[in-house]
Amino acid sequence: MKKMIPDFEKMKQAGEKISMLTAYDYPSAQWVEAAGVDTILVGDSLGMVVLGYDSTVPVTMEEMLHHTKAARRGAPQTFVVADMPFMSYATLELGIMNAGRLIKEGGADAVKLEGGSEIAPIVQALTRAGIPVVGHIGLTPQTANQLGGFKVQGRDLESAKQIAKDGHAIEQAGAFLLVLEAIPRQVAAQITTELKIPTIGIGAGQDCDGQVLVYHDILGLFERFRPKFVKQYAQLGQDAVRAMKEFNNEVKSSVFPTEEHTFGLSEGVIQKLYGDK
Repeated sequence: MKKMIPDFEKMKQAGEKISMLTAYDYPSAQWVEAAGVDTILVGDSLGMVVLGYDSTVPVTMEEMLHHTKAARRGAPQTFVVADMPFMSYATLELGIMNAGRLIKEGGADAVKLEGGSEIAPIVQALTRAGIPVVGHIGLTPQTANQLGGFKVQGRDLESAKQIAKDGHAIEQAGAFLLVLEAIPRQVAAQITTELKIPTIGIGAGQDCDGQVLVYHDILGLFERFRPKFVKQYAQLGQDAVRAMKEFNNEVKSSVFPTEEHTFGLSEGVIQKLYGDK
């Protein structure tokens, strides 16, 4: 049964962990749903793992809509969260319009925004407009350059305090879920204890209320780099290359296709078509 926002709140209260995986198209969303994962994130990480960009920054609203629609079709019984891409919520008006498109056109159940206290007014405006919001603090990939690159955040006293402050601000603005990315586990644990809304960790330790990882990372489909917090559960990329090499070799050596993979005509039809030729 599809989980909804009250279910996530109840899971936190009961101490039941929440699972989240990214998915970006129909088949990946089908498999995530078949695995029983609680919620799907159509992340702007698709820019890197699907579209080949160097970062998430170039991802457009049209690309997010395209992939959200596909994931929604693949997982009709799973709660789907769609990322708001870079600059799609630079103003209140723009944020409401684009978030509304992801819900109305894309079929998402909620949207996710990166940022802390500075985006609280946008989170509040979206929730007042009836759009469910997931927050995202700590390492925020869309603004990683401002943070000094893709590195752990909140390792000193002041930055740890700021991340906690950001978490409270996002909760107060109306978000129902909060992603904590690449922060020390002690900081994540404290934030998780202080907040009423569930936290979803990615590189934030096991004390968060749930965990999220990227689909391509856990299956070994993205080899450009592997963050420390990623656990690979399969190496499907290597398996795929082996399979395609085997196909290539069999084509070159005329091993494939065999009769098993070939269609034919009956002798009577052959005689009528070609006679004694």
